[in-house]
This record gives sequence, structure tokens and C-alpha cells, in this order.
Amino acid sequence: MNNIILREMQISDYDEVMKLLENTKGVVLREADSYDAIKTYLERNPQLNYVACNDDTIVGCTMAGHDGRRGYLQHLAVDSLYRQKGIARKLVNRTISELELISINKSHIFILRDNDNARVFWEKLGWEKRDDIDMYSFIGTADVNS
Repeated sequence: MNNIILREMQISDYDEVMKLLENTKGVVLREADSYDAIKTYLERNPQLNYVACNDDTIVGCTMAGHDGRRGYLQHLAVDSLYRQKGIARKLVNRTISELELISINKSHIFILRDNDNARVFWEKLGWEKRDDIDMYSFIGTADVNS
């Protein structure tokens, strides 16, 4: 844990981050996670996407953006060998702090209903489950995995 550092995610981290996300239960990757889409996302959301590194190995990541009013955490993952060490909390806190610096004071995360570990984690951090809204999505392409 002493060697863990947080740094801003770069597009050169893409392959290693995708491997981490693919190996994280409860994370679903879609076409919106393609190299080109992530490159655009990182450019649009500077200082909001981070990796946690143990020496030269990425062991955690968070990806976030905003719409000018609200922040949205897209992905959070920590390698199973590095869990329960406060890495996820540090990643989230860093992201939320950076959002607050640009006057984004309310953020959302979407988790799969059957992801009990994520639910417990977010509630432990003080995030509140919303029961007052339903989410609807529109996909403007034939690819349902966008």
C-alpha cells in the first residue's frame, strides 16, 4: 500500500485499464468504452479520471465526467488483490474534490441492481440510493451496446 500513487489517467493507460475493468465483477463494458471514445472522454474531462498505481502497475481506476451541472462517475475498479486498502475511497475522494473545484457539487453513479458489493461500498461512503426517479435511455444507433 505504501507504493500506491494516484495520477491522472492517460490514453496510454487504455489497455491496462480495460483489462482491469474486464476483470472486475459488476463492471459492464460497451462500445462507449472503445479506445476512440475513451480518448475523447479523457480530453473532455481533464483532471477527473485517475489511476492508482503500485510502482508501474495500474491497480485501480476511476472515470468521471460532468454535464456542467452534475458529475457522473462512469467506472470505479480496484484489482481484487488490492481491495480493502482504501484505494477506491481515495480515487473517489480525488474525483469528487476535482469536481467541486469546478463547482460540481452533486454527482451520480449508476450500478447494476445485482451488484451488492458496489451498493454496500457506495452507501458506506455516504451516497444515497435514489428511489424517487427512474432512468430511461435512448440509443441512437443499431448497436445496443453503445
